[in-house]
Amino acid sequence: MNQAKAGQKQDTKVDTRNKFGALWVSHSSMGDFLKCPRAYYLHNVYKDPKTGRKISTVSAAMSLGQAVHGTLEPLALVPAEKRIAPILDAENFSMGHPLLDVYEKEWKKVSGLVGGFEDPVKEESAKERGRNMILRVIKNPGPLVQKALRLKAPDDLPFTWLTPKDNIILCGKIDWLMYVSEDDSAHILDFKTGKNEESEDSLQLPIYTILLNDLQKRKVSGASYWYLDKDDSPVPKKLPTLEEARTRVFEVAKEIEKSKLSMNFKCPYGDSGCFACAPYERILRGEGKYVGVGGYGRDLYIE
Repeated sequence: MNQAKAGQKQDTKVDTRNKFGALWVSHSSMGDFLKCPRAYYLHNVYKDPKTGRKISTVSAAMSLGQAVHGTLEPLALVPAEKRIAPILDAENFSMGHPLLDVYEKEWKKVSGLVGGFEDPVKEESAKERGRNMILRVIKNPGPLVQKALRLKAPDDLPFTWLTPKDNIILCGKIDWLMYVSEDDSAHILDFKTGKNEESEDSLQLPIYTILLNDLQKRKVSGASYWYLDKDDSPVPKKLPTLEEARTRVFEVAKEIEKSKLSMNFKCPYGDSGCFACAPYERILRGEGKYVGVGGYGRDLYIE
């Protein structure tokens, strides 16, 4: 029997935090809340009483992004030495498959109504935009032929407790983590498929700064956004300090927690609603077009 020695103080501290009962926050959910608390509620809390599932909208832009990310992100799983030659000859890649073939397979997952496409002509236009993004990467592989790092996480979803005492979990996936051999550091690379640039006050980099600090030992030496629709190479971005990141993210997370405890999720524009919550309100009124069950078991509707 393993007994504590007489007079030895035993550690009786118990972690009472509950992962399953915690408030989970991410770049997406906090973005919803900052745009409109009502939109946050309808997208992240509300469940359809008939199906017991949360609801989501689908659109051409979202589906294009899903297909492009689904094509590029798995490349980090291929060792750099096996990744360089295939991408440079633009013919073979991703474990023997041409990159454009991988994109075609990813597109099938979002094709038609499930991807928000009611018009085949508009779908083909969106698909071509995505294809051009993949071609841009093939012609300008840049960081994708260098060594990449991976965050090991349960269920492939990196997460960390936001503070030691609060029951709030911060989670998020990082598109690509470049390894910088010069100083043994990590550099964040985020693929952007939208037409608009990320706002300067976005919480994305603060969130990534916290996750990388908590979940791996290398210092984070930089970050870049790669706007695949227009840029041949990533655009460097300034990273916040860890203290700045924690302060900004914690402030928003606590506001969400406060609203959730009081179940007070009002649209700032009143009963008339706003651009963020209006699509979900239409779904609740029965005006949305149901297209099936999507990722994370959500009911999907066309905007």
